[in-house]
Amino acid sequence: MAATLQCSESAAVAGLSGEALLRWRRQQLALGGRAVDLDWLLDLVGGLRWADLQRLRLDQANPVTLQVSLSHLEGLWRRHLSRQDPLQYLAGCCPWRDLNLAVAPGVLIPRQETELLVELARDLPDDAPGLWADLGTGSGCLALALALLWPRSRGVAVDLSPAALAQARANLAAGGVADRVEPRAGSWWHPLRSLWGQLELVVANPPYIPTSVWADLEPVVRDHEPALALDGGADGLGAIRVIASGAAAALAPGGWLLLEHHHDQATEVATLLRGAGLEQVEGHRDLQGVLRFASARRPLRID
Repeated sequence: MAATLQCSESAAVAGLSGEALLRWRRQQLALGGRAVDLDWLLDLVGGLRWADLQRLRLDQANPVTLQVSLSHLEGLWRRHLSRQDPLQYLAGCCPWRDLNLAVAPGVLIPRQETELLVELARDLPDDAPGLWADLGTGSGCLALALALLWPRSRGVAVDLSPAALAQARANLAAGGVADRVEPRAGSWWHPLRSLWGQLELVVANPPYIPTSVWADLEPVVRDHEPALALDGGADGLGAIRVIASGAAAALAPGGWLLLEHHHDQATEVATLLRGAGLEQVEGHRDLQGVLRFASARRPLRID
């Protein structure tokens, strides 16, 4: 079961020709911005799928039905151009894996590469975990995906941000898994203290961008998405150190930790995980072939 969310609840707007829509599109792009972003807005908010947009180029006489008016779409596009508001915040949703997640200011927008954490969890050599946790859950994307992957499991979604935890609750409810995933407020391992030694799997996409790199990010990210979820401190490893140092105590014997990290942190992260007493430390590559993830396991016995 996937979360199904409407990016717009407005009534359908008919009576528009393909020629008029394409003319409007050219006018908007003349204001600035990227064609791929405007087409994303047409798809997610307007309800005009990319394939249908391409067909309009071949037969502009075809009528078009949109979920919202062109004036509404234009207003969102102008806000994106003038204030650098992320389109996902303007639309109120973000496609991710086979889900359509609600997102809003104050909550990190899920990235495509983070989808691979779910695949890594699915491909672990052990049976499906009975109890798992998602540290820094944000929108709840990982928690929802894991709950759907393992219908008999129980999970805990942790976040320090009240806004993020509220958004996660909404997405977990929309996905039909709220009865199996418990949101808990707090920082990293602390809210899970009652479950220490029982967690068979923990996933985390912590803030890992070095402060100097974060300060130079595009305004659409730096000025709008929460620094709490992005800025990892001077070397980007602040949160990862905390997660690594608590893993041996919090994980069940043989339990797994899966982490996302910055593109140039693989060696440092592996060292932290081994130094924390974890074993089977391994790096994993993202969609571009860059080492972006790490997995490690608590030993079955700690002497």
